[in-house]
Amino acid sequence: MALLRSLRTQRTTTYLIYSRTSVNVSSSSSAAVAAIRRSLHTTAALEYDVQASSKTPSQEDHVQTSSILRRRQQHHQLLSRLIGISGGVAGPRHHVRYVHSGQNERQAQQLVQTDVVERETMREKRQLGKSASPKPTGTPQRDPLDVSFNDPIAAFKSKTTWELVRAYMVYMICSSEKLVEHNMTLLKVARNLLGQRLFVLLMKSSFYGHFVAGENRHTIVPTLERLRSFGVKPILDYSVEEDITQEEAEKREVESSVSSAGDNKGEGTMPQYHVDKSFADRRYKVSSARTYFYLNEATCERNMETFIKCLEAVSDDDRKVPRATATGATFGTGITAIKLTALGRPQLLLQLSEVIMRTRKYMEDLVGGQGNVLTHHKTIKDLEKYYATLGDNKNVQDFLKNVTSDKEGILHLFPWSGIVDEDSQLSDTFRVPDPQTGQMRRLISQIPPKEEEMFRNMIRRLNTIVKTAAELDVRIMIDAEQTYFQPAISRITLEMMRKYNKDKAIVFNTYQCYLRETFREVGTDLEQAKRQNFYFGAKLVRGAYMDQERARAQALGYPDPVNPTYEATTDMYHKTLSECLRRIKLMKDCGDDARKIGIMVASHNEDTVRFAIEQMNQIGISPEDKVICFGQLLGMCDYITFPLGQAGYSAYKYIPYGPVEEVLPYLSRRAQENKGVLKKIKKEKRLLLSEIRRRLMRGQLFYKPKGNYVPI
Repeated sequence: MALLRSLRTQRTTTYLIYSRTSVNVSSSSSAAVAAIRRSLHTTAALEYDVQASSKTPSQEDHVQTSSILRRRQQHHQLLSRLIGISGGVAGPRHHVRYVHSGQNERQAQQLVQTDVVERETMREKRQLGKSASPKPTGTPQRDPLDVSFNDPIAAFKSKTTWELVRAYMVYMICSSEKLVEHNMTLLKVARNLLGQRLFVLLMKSSFYGHFVAGENRHTIVPTLERLRSFGVKPILDYSVEEDITQEEAEKREVESSVSSAGDNKGEGTMPQYHVDKSFADRRYKVSSARTYFYLNEATCERNMETFIKCLEAVSDDDRKVPRATATGATFGTGITAIKLTALGRPQLLLQLSEVIMRTRKYMEDLVGGQGNVLTHHKTIKDLEKYYATLGDNKNVQDFLKNVTSDKEGILHLFPWSGIVDEDSQLSDTFRVPDPQTGQMRRLISQIPPKEEEMFRNMIRRLNTIVKTAAELDVRIMIDAEQTYFQPAISRITLEMMRKYNKDKAIVFNTYQCYLRETFREVGTDLEQAKRQNFYFGAKLVRGAYMDQERARAQALGYPDPVNPTYEATTDMYHKTLSECLRRIKLMKDCGDDARKIGIMVASHNEDTVRFAIEQMNQIGISPEDKVICFGQLLGMCDYITFPLGQAGYSAYKYIPYGPVEEVLPYLSRRAQENKGVLKKIKKEKRLLLSEIRRRLMRGQLFYKPKGNYVPI
């Protein structure tokens, strides 16, 4: 019966094609039309055979069905050739590209009908027990890449003309410093004057429509499908932000950053890891990153559920793309971005960060040198020598039993695996023996039981999110935050990598290259991944908190963690990326799995993107290796993202979504960020204007984007 339905479909398809070709047909194609008429009778005859065989089952059913299939396929081949004659299609279907609206519509429609027949053939084979691969039909389209990123057609072929005009208007507004400076006030005034319905309509026709994909996981589907059809994958982010006053932000931050036991600033404490009211509003001088302010545990639970819904939305989108078994660091799937400060009390991250830095200082005092514990390459026997003067001390012996090490030396002084597995007490874990007395001393102040439970809740939430991501085969990118949180965030993220990145890269850490220590931190983490045998994922960014970090360091009297110049930050980015690529090449040369290192070049700087491509070419890394991918924000630098995706590189757009009223803070930050990159806006505006003019001159005002690209 399935075959019968297929033949009926083909007869309908043949009739549609015949109907179209019978209008205004030339005399030279009359023979082809007559043959198509005969093909209708052939289809009917085959249909009758199937009906007869389905009504009279016998031992010869299988042979008879096979015979019908062979006749069916011969008929299909004849039909395909006839369509080519009557429609003027030159050559096989997969050699024809339909990118711009100027292509012959009748030819495209005929090819679509041929696709229907091909899909029916594949379905028949599956139903008769034959194998059929899930690969997309046809050959994925690939375009040459203009590394100068000056091709307006490649940049904007995924956009309608109205979307180009809207983008140009948005960038014009972002070029006005006065409008951008008071953008939030103007938005609120417009909302009060217009009312909710008109205000929402205005925003969807301007800023919201340009920078945000939609209001929920269902309304964003068309945007995601269009992105994928032009070779670009999504990083989803539910971008709802609280619009609270500075006073409320400072109040929440101070209350949630100090233990109920008090803010202990005793000997050995580090001022940068303690809250200061002057910088309690973490939005200060930050325009390109979202900020979460802790309210209570219930809010953190809701944030966890929101992140899980993002994962589900990405997974639903991925299932719509047929492909063979995915391989590589990105695995051809979407990504969700999360922030650890959304999942727990910031005080716990502050205390954990201070513990990590005090542990490094303890190790430096004990054995000399600088940096992370594993960089010293000391063994447990080396530590025993340092504690030799203490004799057979039980405290020291118990401490050494919990040190994490391998054959190359000590990795961690503390059992971090127990911490991320939710069962360790922080107050009891972070203690080290005094080299002089042998007495155990705390590197963290006593944490009350209720706050210990809050920490375990935070780790539980993160475990739940990452476990869900692994089950759905979606990547997780944990965003970088301020330097006073980052040691804890990176340490927890690396432990999540160790736990979940055993077979592929599920968890990615983010590294901000405006920091002086970035190169060393990435090298250390790469070393840990190699020694503990897990997949390493990294997103490299320039960073979002530079001005705030500088001001805070100066005010609180600790060393400025930021590179001195923009050029130094660029050098740090390129140096760090080169080190990652060097290690990938070494793994390839040694026959190891190079996909154990996956890097996202998340940059709006076209020089950095060019540098990455040049380095890939020099050391022999191709886009198909799937170890390097590129990412930009939705509505920004389309002239970089889309040419990359259409040329076969792994390209992503960071996709924010959420209700109009609740993403206003996000839109405000996008306007502020664009004001700070006037040079990029100038180029984007020039390319937009060029493409708008081209379409007007060629009569493509109502151009409809239709891509035939498959993301790498």
